[in-house]
Amino acid sequence: MSNIIETLLLRNLQKVFREGDPVRRRAAIEEFYTEDCVVLLPIGRYVGHQALDQIAGELRAGHPTFVYTPHSAPQAVQDGGRIAWGSGPVGEPPRYTGLDVIIVRDGKIATLYVFLDSLPS
Repeated sequence: MSNIIETLLLRNLQKVFREGDPVRRRAAIEEFYTEDCVVLLPIGRYVGHQALDQIAGELRAGHPTFVYTPHSAPQAVQDGGRIAWGSGPVGEPPRYTGLDVIIVRDGKIATLYVFLDSLPS
């Protein structure tokens, strides 16, 4: 299961939160997340695919040129995992950093906790 969790952590950064195309982002959400997923961000709690799609789209629109770069290899323990990351324009230092923690159920993300070390500028 650790390979699945590590893959989900990396793909979530790139295919959900970095994705600017709404059709591709929604397809990734449906592939990676359970229907009843819960996403906990400093700005709120989002339940289900539609809510996640909406907030991911809003975050992307606020920083359309930012990329997410892992700061370490993902780690998995039992049904959970974590990854530290930074976000900012390509080739520049991150404008903000954070840590994602996921809980996986049936091979999909059931819960995502996003901890920010600093707020987006």
